[in-house]
Amino acid sequence: MTAERNNSDEDLRRQEEARRILDRAHRDSAPLLESSMRRAGDFFTARGESEDPAEIWGKRAGRGLAVLAGLGCIVYLGVTYLR
Repeated sequence: MTAERNNSDEDLRRQEEARRILDRAHRDSAPLLESSMRRAGDFFTARGESEDPAEIWGKRAGRGLAVLAGLGCIVYLGVTYLR
């Protein structure tokens, strides 16, 4: 009886430890991607930077055009030098 109780107590302790480890791994890995995506979204939408609508839309347009220009440069360099 005592051996069974020790085994069940040890099993419960191991299960709790495993659950804590898994929770910590999930907590440490998930926020990295979520926060990076949220920051990128906030940057490109110019959220929280100004109250002036013209300034917000100007930043959005400028940042969008910068992304398109960067992609255009990458395509141009790839076509020119990787053929």
